[in-house]
Amino acid sequence: MPAKPAKTIVPSSTHEVQYAFFPYARYTSVVGVHTSLVAFTALFLPQTSLLLWPSFADSDRPQSQFQDALTDNPVITLAWIIAGLVILQVWWAGWIRQWCFEYTSRGGTSDEIKMNRYHFDRGRFSRLGRAAVFTSCVALVFHATIVLFGAPSSSHLPHTFLLAIVLALLSAFAPAYAMGSPSFSSDTSSFITRLNWTRLFAELSPRNPIERALVYPAVASLLGAWLGALPIALDWDRPWQAWPLTPLFGGIAGYIVGSLSALSVSALKWLTEKNIKREQSEKQKTT
Repeated sequence: MPAKPAKTIVPSSTHEVQYAFFPYARYTSVVGVHTSLVAFTALFLPQTSLLLWPSFADSDRPQSQFQDALTDNPVITLAWIIAGLVILQVWWAGWIRQWCFEYTSRGGTSDEIKMNRYHFDRGRFSRLGRAAVFTSCVALVFHATIVLFGAPSSSHLPHTFLLAIVLALLSAFAPAYAMGSPSFSSDTSSFITRLNWTRLFAELSPRNPIERALVYPAVASLLGAWLGALPIALDWDRPWQAWPLTPLFGGIAGYIVGSLSALSVSALKWLTEKNIKREQSEKQKTT
């Protein structure tokens, strides 16, 4: 059976469609769990090194053992964080993709929904593979960009590349899995996907809660990493200024802020539309 062209995740942008489909309670709980686990991964998963190697953070530096586990070996810290983010981002991207399916399947007949569900389930692993390949390519681009922005080019290459992987996981994986990764194919589905990526990540113009959940964290993570690089230039000679710890934690903090901002903006719009709809309904009853 030939593969069915993927639907765009951008249906009609009317208020009725967006009001009718916004899983406020479910979205709020998932974002809360996801951002909490991302913060846990960044701060506490690297502490595992202390359990595996008790002498890992033995040093005479004036900081706590908690900070030592994060700053003593940035490569190991990055490796632990990447291991946690791979699991978290696959789960998060899968949930967003499920949301996309529910968004685009509303209004269809039961047979259409069953057929869409069949193609949705059938293409899960192939899309996961394409998203992984796309994220790897984005990591290479990020690595080159970080070097152009002033990162060491002849040393600290593992540090820089692992930072690029973290930023690619935070910004590129979920959109690639949920919407499909952009390609140069000439079919209609690929053309629509390219248009969506251009609108979302070049024009920064999300139109619905799903797109805000993808765009805000991606942009905020990159902005946070850029701002996080500023303390490195300060002549304080602190262990936490080692490359690339401040961009790493700046990008993760930006991702969390972006996720919560997307939730806040979408919830505010949803509550506003809900209030307007209620007022219109009451006005119709009185007339």
